[in-house]
Amino acid sequence: MDKIKAKKQAEELVAKMTVEEMASQLKFNAEAIPRLGIPAYNWWNEGLHGVARAGTATVFPQAIGLAAAFDTELMEEIGDCIAVEGRAKYNEQAKRGDRDIYKGLTFWSPNVNIFRDPRWGRGHETYGEDPFLTSRLGVHFIKGLQGDGEYMKAAACVKHFAVHSGPEALRHFFNAEASPKDLEETYLPAFEACVTEAHVEAVMGAYNRTNGEPCCANGPLMDDILRGKWGFDGHFVSDCWAVRDFHENHKVTSRPEESVTLALTHGCDLNCGCTYERVMNAYREGLIDESLIRRSAVRLFTTRFLLGLFDRTPYDDIPYTEVESPEHLALASRAAKESFVLLKNEGILPLDVTALKTIGVIGPNANSRSALIGNYHGTSSRYVTILEGIQDAVPESVRVLYSEGCHLWKKNIESLSSDAGNDRLAEAMAVAAHSDVVILVTGLDETLEGEEGDTGNSDASGDKKDLELPAPQRALMEAVLSCGKPVVLVNMTGSAVNLSLADEKAAAILQAWYPGGRGGRDAADVIFGKCSPSGKLPVTFYKNTDDLPAFTDYAMKGRTYRYYEGTPLYPFGYGLTYGDVYAADLAVGEIRGKETFAGALAHVTLTNAGAQETEDVVQVYIKGEDDPCAVPHPALAGFARVRLTPGETKKVTVSLPVRAFTSVDDAGVRALRGRRFTVFAGTSQPDPLSASLTGRSAVRAEFNI
Repeated sequence: MDKIKAKKQAEELVAKMTVEEMASQLKFNAEAIPRLGIPAYNWWNEGLHGVARAGTATVFPQAIGLAAAFDTELMEEIGDCIAVEGRAKYNEQAKRGDRDIYKGLTFWSPNVNIFRDPRWGRGHETYGEDPFLTSRLGVHFIKGLQGDGEYMKAAACVKHFAVHSGPEALRHFFNAEASPKDLEETYLPAFEACVTEAHVEAVMGAYNRTNGEPCCANGPLMDDILRGKWGFDGHFVSDCWAVRDFHENHKVTSRPEESVTLALTHGCDLNCGCTYERVMNAYREGLIDESLIRRSAVRLFTTRFLLGLFDRTPYDDIPYTEVESPEHLALASRAAKESFVLLKNEGILPLDVTALKTIGVIGPNANSRSALIGNYHGTSSRYVTILEGIQDAVPESVRVLYSEGCHLWKKNIESLSSDAGNDRLAEAMAVAAHSDVVILVTGLDETLEGEEGDTGNSDASGDKKDLELPAPQRALMEAVLSCGKPVVLVNMTGSAVNLSLADEKAAAILQAWYPGGRGGRDAADVIFGKCSPSGKLPVTFYKNTDDLPAFTDYAMKGRTYRYYEGTPLYPFGYGLTYGDVYAADLAVGEIRGKETFAGALAHVTLTNAGAQETEDVVQVYIKGEDDPCAVPHPALAGFARVRLTPGETKKVTVSLPVRAFTSVDDAGVRALRGRRFTVFAGTSQPDPLSASLTGRSAVRAEFNI
């Protein structure tokens, strides 16, 4: 539906409401208005990696795993899948009068915050540390979710606007200070792309303040940039109970009525929380005018009309059988396989099952369902853990031995000297001793990295204190890696952890993230060579946090691959395959539009010199050579997934947007300043570490505008 038409319909409907009725619609659990034929509607729904918290749904890999796939087409298909399953659920639930939380068509996803610090517990909800990668994946996810039909299939909401990435324990009263350069260079680009390219229908504000003003009532962010500079015309929603923080924690107001006034004045249309129950109080006191209430009500009903909630739409016929359909499960399997990142391989992978008699599977995440799903997840009708995937993949002639080895985190290091601890460790060592190869499965889950206040967290914040695995796992890993048998480490985390010991002693390392409801089957397919791993790290894996800035420091200096001056354990963009793909013959051609520079095309030749078919990701980076405002290191500017059979060569063209050649000065002004650039192409970053780990250097070309 045309937005102008939808807004006109919204204005006509809202004009029939009393002030009290309009105010009742600004809460996330909007009340029914029977006299106008308006049913109740709950705006709160989640769809981060599948329809979440609403019963059975296809559970895709967690967002950070999807980011590792470096696949925009995949993201669009997943967005569409979520919308289809959301519609299928909505159709049945609305038919039965169920309009409760998590039952609507307004999904508060994706999370495009920049994963700037590996300690942040919610980082696995994001697409990683790079604003370009985040923007591309976010845009395509939103396009898939919202669709391009006459009506929106579902409404996406990009969050958390705008400078937000921990610490979780401080988020309700923390002030994130970001320079104009860091705002424009790092924190805002993904939001801008989601608004201006994908036309996202909603934006959610963060809990914290940014540069002194609360994010759900922030004049520079909301008025000047979001609705002013970018022309956002959707609705704005607060994070849950964030408006209450104005007076209780940020202390920028003294009571709820003042918080309501501040939020509505800056265009926070919808309140997830309780504070907008005081809208009428503020109105009666003369703190707000009816026009502010009407403005927000119109914006919200515009979204409902765009979704066709008062009309008959083609989506009304989507049947419930679309939920966890074979096609959707196949898509989730493809996503998982693309997400796995092979960090090390001394030739042991893929395992040749015909040469094995006994496989040992050890570790607290080996048979864990929690390690499959991350947070903000739905319910899979069937779960396949790593252990189960391996058991199902091998013939009856191959024995699979299993030991949990240790608890995920509840037992501290001293417990391993107790009888119970010794029993588990002794069992693990017995399994290793009787196995031809050991698959050690370590990591975290949403109880160890997650959101502040989640009841399952090991502490209230959800953040990590450092990059170390829990003490019991470190002791288990040290013992197993010294067992004298080849060890394949499968690490299941949503963030960087210190894998230095495994990097030194393991025969192979596979980063599996949180791979989705049936991700164990997909991991087994990779381990046994039914497909090749092809994921790339969307975050830097540091050795520790010793040379990182303080967690509370939002300056980008010293953070992420674009600014970090140290040597990481594994760099952003890194990941091996079972093939041997290398780039050659890079040529860069300028695109001109109406006599102005409009970007470039990078033409590169990829060859698979290996013996196995594989997908790989060609990555193109740009370094400004004569621009003092450019970021210190080459920055990602384009990428493409390519499938190559053994010995095959393909010519690939990657589009490089004009924005990739711009820089941002200290005043936050983005402009095309440089004229000399080096363009790099390869299957990882052009840094020396990537070259040493992959055995292949990126090819480069000088490019002058």
